[in-house]
Amino acid sequence: MTTAESASEPSQAGEFDLGATLAERGAERYELHTRYLNHQLPRMLHTIGFDKVYERAEGAYFYDADGNDYLDMLAGFGVMGLGRHHPVVRKALHDVLDARLADLTRFDCQPLPGLLAEKLLAHSPHLDRAFFGNSGTEAVEGALKFARFVTGRPRVLYCAHAFHGLTTGSLSVNGESGFRDGFAPLLPDTAVPLGDLDALERELRKGDVAALIVEPIQGKGVLEAPPGYLRAAQELLHRHKALLIADEVQTGLGRTGDFYAYQHEEGVEPDLVCVAKALSGGYVPVGATLGKDWIFKKVYSSMDRVLVHSASFGSNAQAMAAGLAVLSVMENEQIVAGVRATGELLRSRLAALTDKYEMLADVRGRGLMIGIEFGRPKSLKLRSRWAMLQAARKGLFAQMVVVPLLQKHRILTQVSGDHMEVIKLIPPLIIGEREVDRFVDAFTAVMDDAHDGGLMWDFGKTLVKQAVANR
Repeated sequence: MTTAESASEPSQAGEFDLGATLAERGAERYELHTRYLNHQLPRMLHTIGFDKVYERAEGAYFYDADGNDYLDMLAGFGVMGLGRHHPVVRKALHDVLDARLADLTRFDCQPLPGLLAEKLLAHSPHLDRAFFGNSGTEAVEGALKFARFVTGRPRVLYCAHAFHGLTTGSLSVNGESGFRDGFAPLLPDTAVPLGDLDALERELRKGDVAALIVEPIQGKGVLEAPPGYLRAAQELLHRHKALLIADEVQTGLGRTGDFYAYQHEEGVEPDLVCVAKALSGGYVPVGATLGKDWIFKKVYSSMDRVLVHSASFGSNAQAMAAGLAVLSVMENEQIVAGVRATGELLRSRLAALTDKYEMLADVRGRGLMIGIEFGRPKSLKLRSRWAMLQAARKGLFAQMVVVPLLQKHRILTQVSGDHMEVIKLIPPLIIGEREVDRFVDAFTAVMDDAHDGGLMWDFGKTLVKQAVANR
């Protein structure tokens, strides 16, 4: 056997067998997490009855060992935009592995990053260049660095209740104290209320603001920027020589019924845009910071600065192939148009229930990013039960709805944020009328039970005891 042949043939001795490993050790999944990873995750899953064992997944569904299907209305926090195991993305990854490219040499220019940047920027024609990293928080970190450098200013404004990531820079512009507590000191950034132009202008007058970073629709609570806010904020920022950063990590790539959520408002052209999640196809972590030409040229101003911002795994071939496949599917299968139609159907059918149920306060959102908010009922009997939950911990009623959706109806959802009575729906973008019918029927059954004083209130007592014990 030649040296070249021996390098290309896998060794039989001690060869790793993934299938055999999973068959042998897969049943230990919760014990392994408890022992070696975040021990609170299995504890939380056991407490609320989410400790399911999913054997496989396809499209918008999980399947257990008995073949029962579970409808996914969470999409891995938005990562699974095309659902799980889309055949086009799978083929692209098989192809790129089989191609055995000379990837990540660090001293060449492979074609795939350029091709993905070209295709991605075609959907954002006012932007010119892209930096590829590995996650949404990394895309935000890049935008913060770029904004500070090109403006020469230290401070970035962000909106109350925002979520931009959990690394130190992005945590500094995270509007939820529960994530920030205990990690100070952070960067010197300042929160302003979403939609408050006066508060924004007061901060800009201080002359030290590099940028405002904003989610056009906040993931926490599914709160949309008021009409006209983004454009007016952009004008204020530019007047004060500051930048607008749009965080489209969750809202981008068709989630809200346009390619980007900021495109719902005419005339909005952010200086920097952060994308990630769905660009991965659900397989290979990837994030992108998109920006205007002058920003990139100022950051990378000379050959001495060629690596001033970089990432060891950034622009790797697998991630780039996945991103190209995702964008191809979105175009060929007209994903954005489908999101608009299905999202409107789902939102309108849920909104029609607000007159039927006292505790259903609001249904809002765009496309397939929908918030279902619960509120204090009017009738005395329901009001006393509501008060019991609120006294223990705000957000318990929403959790009471999420649990039976999974336990009784095999539908996976999430509470939108800590201490929030809001459920957020961010299903795969490929769902249709069949999935809408299934979710609305299940949600109606759960709300009927809640308003009739059914079994879910017994679970509510369990949640109250758990909340009190954790104080």
